[in-house]
Amino acid sequence: MHRTARVALRLTPSQRRRCFGLLRSGGDVWACVLEINAWRRRRGDVPLTGYQELCRELAASGPGTFAGLDTTGARSVLRRFSDAWFAAAKRRKDGDLSAGFPRRRRGLVPVRWYHGTFTLDGRRVRISTARGTTPLWVRLARDLPYPLEQVRSITLLCEGGRLFLDVTAEVSVVVYPAGEEPDPGRVAGVDLGIIHPYAVAGPDGDGLLVSGRAIRAEHRMHLTDTKARRRAVARRAPKPGQKGSRRWRQYRRRARLVEGRHRRRVRQAQHEAARTVVSWAIRQRVGVLHVGDPRGVLNIAAGRRHNLRLRQWQIGRLLQVLTDKATLAGITVWLVNERGTSSTCPTCHQRVPKPRGRTLSCPHCQFSGHRDLVAAASIATRTPGGGPTTPAAVVLPLVVTHRRAGRHLPGAGQSRRDPRRPQQAARGSVGPRRPAPPPGGESLAHPARIHNTHRKPGER
Repeated sequence: MHRTARVALRLTPSQRRRCFGLLRSGGDVWACVLEINAWRRRRGDVPLTGYQELCRELAASGPGTFAGLDTTGARSVLRRFSDAWFAAAKRRKDGDLSAGFPRRRRGLVPVRWYHGTFTLDGRRVRISTARGTTPLWVRLARDLPYPLEQVRSITLLCEGGRLFLDVTAEVSVVVYPAGEEPDPGRVAGVDLGIIHPYAVAGPDGDGLLVSGRAIRAEHRMHLTDTKARRRAVARRAPKPGQKGSRRWRQYRRRARLVEGRHRRRVRQAQHEAARTVVSWAIRQRVGVLHVGDPRGVLNIAAGRRHNLRLRQWQIGRLLQVLTDKATLAGITVWLVNERGTSSTCPTCHQRVPKPRGRTLSCPHCQFSGHRDLVAAASIATRTPGGGPTTPAAVVLPLVVTHRRAGRHLPGAGQSRRDPRRPQQAARGSVGPRRPAPPPGGESLAHPARIHNTHRKPGER
């Protein structure tokens, strides 16, 4: 199985310029393919989309066409274009007319080198460049999490103005001692959500709830900060066609750094949530995970605010991260239809109105339970590839384990206070900020108001 780790680079100014030059050359290769297909489209010819056809065109262009980018790096861009084109064609063939073909130019395109075209020496990496150029050695910010002999490819990319190297390695599936390996006969259901990224219902009445409120708060605070920054610099923004000042370039650089930091924080929290689920499944000896596929809701227009929530949900990434970690642990993942699992009573199978909170209450049989865990228990009984029907035997969780994803996020600790929020008491707040608790640990909260019985009637 292949796994990928993203490692930052420590570069000198000259190395940084050369790395960005390679990414710009990758963008030139992408733009060249788009231009060639535009010419062919105007002539009525079939566009070049196959990888071998594109490689032949690259070979006909001759060496040195794309500056310091070598043939291996240019072919990786052609492979990326071909995969994107055929993926869009497959989606349109399946009926998704919103899928668009790659026709937009890109300034920076990630470039990949395969095994045998680069050199690893501890934290130093030699990136292959065009013939006749100076060898490019770069330094990693940390050690690789994989042995050097397992590394199969490296990808140079830019995110938030910073340069990273995606290192892909081939790792083996975990081997368990006898009697501790996952049992294929033990099935657990997984329900995806926003408040709870993963809600899991096990076969023995055990459940797991992974809270994602810290991730949701990170999205909201980042959106609030972005709007505030844009309002603050709206008057200093250059007009269309006007060259920006040095201060504007510094602001744009800072905005890219903040955006990249936000994406890294959310991605790390998603990995922590998936690792929590897989670790719980290993302890329960669960061999199969039935995961409800909610991607059908993405095609429903639900307004500007709710569409933003769905975009920040990142369903595809949650599925991919969980599948990768489960496969590495020897656990099989199947996607099932989750239609009606959060709005159907597991005991009488009647339709239940959608609750405002997290508790599902059936007006027909008086059943009450956690909405996400009920959905996960129903998902565990469904057959992959089958319809939305649920058998009668639904094992509801009796013992629930609560975990929190994203404890590294600002304000996700015990204080539950985000340092980006103003510390003074705002209008409409509950009052001034309370002091820190004493070393003894006793609470400084106001004592509860108790009615005194020794006072006379009417006395205050």
